[in-house]
Parts: sequence; structure tokens; C-alpha cells
Amino acid sequence: MHDWAEVHRLHQREQLSKSAIAERLGMTRHTVARLLARSEPPCYVRAPKGSMLDPYRQDIAAMLDEDASVPATVILQHLQHRGFPGRITIVKEAVAKMRPHFALAQARQRTTYLPGEIGHADWWEPRIRIPVGKGATRWVYGFVATLPHSAAHAAVFSHSKTLADIRPAFVGCFRRLGGIPEAVVVDNDPSIVATGKGRTAKVHDEIAALFGHLGAKLIVLEPGRPQSKGQVERTNGYLETSFLPLRSFTSLQDLQDQHDRWAAEIAYRRHHRRVGAKVAEAWAVEKGFLQALPDPLPDTDARLEVRVSKDSFIRVGAADYSVPPGLAGRRVQVRLSPEAVVVAVDGTELARHARSFVPADVVIAPPHARALRLAREARGRLQDGDVALPQVDLSRYDRLVGVGSSGPSVEDATENGPEGLVVAGLAAEGLR
Repeated sequence: MHDWAEVHRLHQREQLSKSAIAERLGMTRHTVARLLARSEPPCYVRAPKGSMLDPYRQDIAAMLDEDASVPATVILQHLQHRGFPGRITIVKEAVAKMRPHFALAQARQRTTYLPGEIGHADWWEPRIRIPVGKGATRWVYGFVATLPHSAAHAAVFSHSKTLADIRPAFVGCFRRLGGIPEAVVVDNDPSIVATGKGRTAKVHDEIAALFGHLGAKLIVLEPGRPQSKGQVERTNGYLETSFLPLRSFTSLQDLQDQHDRWAAEIAYRRHHRRVGAKVAEAWAVEKGFLQALPDPLPDTDARLEVRVSKDSFIRVGAADYSVPPGLAGRRVQVRLSPEAVVVAVDGTELARHARSFVPADVVIAPPHARALRLAREARGRLQDGDVALPQVDLSRYDRLVGVGSSGPSVEDATENGPEGLVVAGLAAEGLR
């Protein structure tokens, strides 16, 4: 340090040559030249000591490359199996420095799919209410299915997100897309999954049966992995910003019709940067790789069993539907679709109603209304004692025994009390 400072002072201030400086300070000319070449004073730097983790850094990198979110504790377990003698602290520090690079690389990675290979599906919540009749409104939800290869999408709308809604929605989306992909990726949604999550998820029996009929594989994602179905996530955002603004809807069917027209005229005609072509052009190619829908289509109606109330109604959803009188207390079978409610007993159809989404609605078929009114009027007359009975013609008993004959007449019999009626009846029987 001091030699560097003195050499620079003699050279800059006293303008001495390298040889003169070397002679004055008793050092070689080469040493003087080396010190003059340094712009900063020399300092002692300890050679870095190697870490016990250094031989395993490539192993850590390989694990982070496979899954950038893998916990440091899991990495430590794998390293210990390979002979690593250290503890968790040093592994945590190393992983914290290395993880961001792999997470960023995976975020920027673009997944490509073969045509017809896979589909993504998820619920979309537009956060709007639409009229359902009688001055009432209800929230609306859209089930969206996409084909990542072509960026084509389809949507089916409903007023709830239940098992009864999602089955016809799946079929409706595939019908609009022109076929079925080999596999469909979905979230751990309760309308699909009965128990478990991700790899351990068990889907509802009705969903398993539906996909068995469709011949497609259903893939349930692990929790917290929405990026694995990024195409449908981006499509939902596109619907939010490009379809909804400045629109109003008069009914669920109006919403469905407006969306389908917009998809055909706007969404499918746009140039998609990732696809490198118009969506409609890529979709036309991909349709050739989709599996055809089965003919006939799978039955997606929900099946219920409910009990008839005392006033001859059944409750389905939030509405009451009429059935013919005389079934109070009986259990009946109900077939429920987005459009209709069909009631049957032992396979015989009793009633068919258009489905109502009006909260607390009462749906009555005209024949049921007339029958209910007559039945109530009859019960009222019985309770009031106002029952019109036809007048009995007692002369027919006289004709049976013969008027003016020697046998007893009905009038005589009635005068003699009940015993007389019995005698008159026996006499009539003997005359026949």
C-alpha cells in the first residue's frame, strides 16, 4: 500500500522516471511499472473458501428446473440421499438465490399443443345480473371451454355453478367447438370434484359417466396451478374486456345468443399473435383432429326424487311446480334440465313445466289449476255441510212389491219401524 502511494507520488509530482524511482526506492523497474499500472492501491483479498454445497449445486438447479416452486426441505431430502452432510439453512440460502431465475424462465416459457390434443375449461363470473321474469334478476355465470392450439373458445351460461349446470355446459361447449379434444384440463371445482384434490381428486359419478360417453380424459389440476390452464384464463379476461362492455341483456337466452354472435363475428375473426393466424383459420384445421360427438348425445338432465306437498306442489330449486291433485305425500321422480321440469311416477309422466328461475315462483299448469279449484270447492262444501243429495223416490219400493197387493207396502213398513222395512224387503225378494 505504501509503496503504491510513494511510486505514484514520485511519478506524478516529481516527474521521476521509472528507473529513477526504482533506484530511489530500491526496487526493480518491473515492480515500479506494475504499481503505476494499478489505478487503485493493492489490498489483500482472501481466496474464497469452497462451500460444502458446491458439489450439489447442479443437482439443485436440475430440481428447480423441473419445478421452480419445490420447497427447500424437499431439495434437502434429495441431497441427503446423495451424500450431502449439511443442514437446511445453507440449502435455504442457496435455493433463495437460485429460485427466481428458474421461476422467471418457467413464467416466460410458451407451451405448445398439437391440434386436438387438449382443452382447457373453467367457470367465468361476469358479475352481472339479468332479468328472469316477474321483475326479478339473478346472477349469471359462464362455463368457458377453449382449444389452446387454435385459441377457439365456446361458452354456455347458467344461473348457478352446480353439477346439474356443468354437465349440459360441457356438451354445449363441445357442440359449439365442433368436437371433443383428447383431454380436458379443469380446476378442483366442487361441481366437478366430489372428494380430494389434484392427483387424488375423485370426480362425481355423473361427471365420470359423461366423460366416459364422450371418450375424453379429464385432468384435475393441483391446487394453486392456474397457469397450467392459462388459455382459458386469458380467454375469460378477453371476454371481460371485449365482450361485456356497453352490452345489456334481457334474459339468459339473450346473453347466450349475443355471445355466440360476437364469437363468430369478432373473436374468431381476430388475428391471434401466438397462433400466428386468425382464430377461425386455425380452428378450421383443428376441427379435423377433434373427436366427433356421440350420436345421440349423452343425457345430461339431472334426476331428483321429491315429495308432493299437501296442496299438490313440488319444490325444485327456488320454485314450486304443480302436479295433479291426489298425490299428496307421495314421492315422485323429477327430470331437470336448463329448460324444463318433468314430473313422473313409476315412469308415467304426470306434469311438464318450463323451468322458472324466479325466486319463490309458483308455476301452475291450467289443468292442475282447474282440478285444484274444484277439489277445494268440494272440500269447502263438505266442511260447511252444504252437500246437495238427490231426492230418493220411495215409490220404487212399492212397485217392487206391487201397489194394492196383499203384501206390505213401504208406507206400512216405515210406520212399523226398521223391522217393517226388513219384512217389506223380504216380501219383495219373494216376489222376484
